[in-house]
Amino acid sequence: MGDPAGVGPEVIMRAAASLSAHELAATTVIGTADVLRRAAEVTGVKLPLSQSPKDGHLHVTEVEVPGLSADWGKLHASCGDASFRYVERATRMAEAGEISAIVTAPINKEALNSAGHHYDGHTGMLAALTGQRSSFMLLACERMKVIHVSTHVALSEAINRARPARVIETIEAGHAHLRRLGVEAPRIAVAGLNPHCGENGLFGDEDDTYLAPAVAEARKNGIDVVGPISADTLFHRAYSGQFDLVVAQYHDQGHIPMKLVAFDTTVNVSLGLPIDRTSVDHGTAFDIAGTGKADHGNMLHAIAYARRLAATRAAKRETAS
Repeated sequence: MGDPAGVGPEVIMRAAASLSAHELAATTVIGTADVLRRAAEVTGVKLPLSQSPKDGHLHVTEVEVPGLSADWGKLHASCGDASFRYVERATRMAEAGEISAIVTAPINKEALNSAGHHYDGHTGMLAALTGQRSSFMLLACERMKVIHVSTHVALSEAINRARPARVIETIEAGHAHLRRLGVEAPRIAVAGLNPHCGENGLFGDEDDTYLAPAVAEARKNGIDVVGPISADTLFHRAYSGQFDLVVAQYHDQGHIPMKLVAFDTTVNVSLGLPIDRTSVDHGTAFDIAGTGKADHGNMLHAIAYARRLAATRAAKRETAS
């Protein structure tokens, strides 16, 4: 459900009301029913809630959050605690096979950390909860996909993380994801770190020293990947259809072009985990929380992508059996 004080509950209720009867029956919201009822009131959604599966109702898996204070648009540590508890419950349910995929509504990182849960966001939280050393953030829209070498770190740290081992792992994770979605031979391009990829060392040597060897190694492993390519032209080329995936070196390098071309439809996908998770690609929007103005389109795209991943996981199980 995300942060109870943000727009997450509102976009969830609007999205749930838009689902088919079959989709609604296969959906559960992990969160706090009272907050969802308030969201239904402000959005005008007439969808009843139920804590057990029931035709025509939205099933809610209730999570207890002691001392929850969820005033719309107000940052509160208890909401950060709630955000963590919802994700933790969802993760355990996914690991147990009780649910096929997780879709997350937005959380507030300041509230999360003020509650004592010291993560950089959903991606790091899910990696820790599932015992993974790291995970990868992929942003997807109809015409472009971008996976990130690093995300929520200072730019100086992002430069330090752009090293061959991590870049190769990122390429491989993106390649495996596209193959899972049915792209037989993914075309991948790695974005340069420095302007013009350093101009042969004039603007830095990281592209030649670290990125080029990573690309060469991935190519030796049979992946169709090129680069590094100067980021100022690469995203246009990818948007025009030359590449199936771009490997961005840091958060803003990948997020800015994606949000420019598909602000309302981009889906955030976590890769490198034993479970599937998608998310909206917007924040808690405290400034409009509780007004009923939040658009649910991004949530519908995140749900649809999660169902697509769930279908591929089910197909893999059937093939294995």
